[in-house]
Amino acid sequence: MPHLENMVLCRESQVSTLQSLFGERHHFSFPSIFIYGHTASGKTYVTQTLLRSLELPHVFVNCVECFTLRLLLEQILNKLNHLSSSESECSTHITCEIFNDFVRLFKRITEAENLKDQTVYIVLDKAEYLRDMEANLLPGFLRLQELTGRNVTVIFLSEIVWEKFRPNTGCFEPFVLYFPDYSIGNLQKILSHDHPPEYSADFYAAYINILLGVFYTVCRDLKELRHLAALNFPKYCEPVVKGEANERDTRKLWRNIEPHLKKAMQTVYLREISSSQWEKLQKDDTDPGQLKGLSAYTHVELPYYSKFILIAAYLASYNPARTDKRFFLKHHGKIKKTNFLKKHEKTSNHLLGPKPFPLDRLLAILYSIVDSRVAPTANIFSQITSLVTLQLLTLVGHDDQLDEPKYKCTVSLDFIRAIARTVNFDIIKYLYDFL
Repeated sequence: MPHLENMVLCRESQVSTLQSLFGERHHFSFPSIFIYGHTASGKTYVTQTLLRSLELPHVFVNCVECFTLRLLLEQILNKLNHLSSSESECSTHITCEIFNDFVRLFKRITEAENLKDQTVYIVLDKAEYLRDMEANLLPGFLRLQELTGRNVTVIFLSEIVWEKFRPNTGCFEPFVLYFPDYSIGNLQKILSHDHPPEYSADFYAAYINILLGVFYTVCRDLKELRHLAALNFPKYCEPVVKGEANERDTRKLWRNIEPHLKKAMQTVYLREISSSQWEKLQKDDTDPGQLKGLSAYTHVELPYYSKFILIAAYLASYNPARTDKRFFLKHHGKIKKTNFLKKHEKTSNHLLGPKPFPLDRLLAILYSIVDSRVAPTANIFSQITSLVTLQLLTLVGHDDQLDEPKYKCTVSLDFIRAIARTVNFDIIKYLYDFL
């Protein structure tokens, strides 16, 4: 279908497979289909577009919204009732609390003339939430065609693999279809397809190429990239609108957009400011760090001790180990910096970058800077692991002799100063470079 190919880009293989599974309207289709892939890989869009384009009777339900068994079953039955009846006939709300009643009511509804001789599709988006409901629900949906004796196909859309769903007691195996992540070429093609009519396709494609060159390493979410493309495009074409450059003057256009893309890098995924606020920020040429609320979540959402762990990690990364006595021991005596300054330490440690440190040193500094007594519990170690997961700390290896893990702090000085302000800690006083 040429029209469908223009609507669904870079998913030809998946569309072809689904069309083969659907077959003709009056044919019995596969009882259940399990579609999985990462977020923004086109699962929901492709399924909905295909069902609507082929004008197949279907019910689409989001399992996040229908978080109880009753809500889920009633949503499916009432939407199905709307398909099979006129508006005047389906004014009554169908109630259903257990799966046995659902099977009985489903049979009754699908006896309608317009549903009797064709496949009915039930699409369950965010299907991973079904695992938290009654144990008989997932096996029941997988065998719904058998239980009802009707021509019905249940389509599960999920971000996790089928092996995480399969019950220990066994169940009917669905047809599994994988949606891989979009490649950079796929993203280029899809985003370029959205070009405004007042500009040429080549001009917009050049802009998308620049955008992906900046953001592809940190963000591969199609929805987020589409949002960023729409948000920053007016700034990219500003020199063209003002008559200062033409559409082919790529170098001048890049110089104009570069600082704004760097600002946008700080807010990828966050949505802490609206599009109108972001446009005002670009017009005023304001530093995004000055905007209240921007990236503030990183300073206030960390647990209390995680903030001190991060501060201790920063001090361990940028202070020489032999200065710990000077900074953290109460009766160290007066030691001048010049007395132990070596030639290779004349360069600022902040210019040389963070250095790895062992876990024992991190904990020793932590115990010194926290006012209250902190026990080395599993809670503290789990918070260190969480900081590694958030990529605020990096695990760089183990000590050769003691097999002890070594870490690096990856945050900037401005970031750690903002963290320190939230716990009233003067970090500059403890940094060797600022003596």
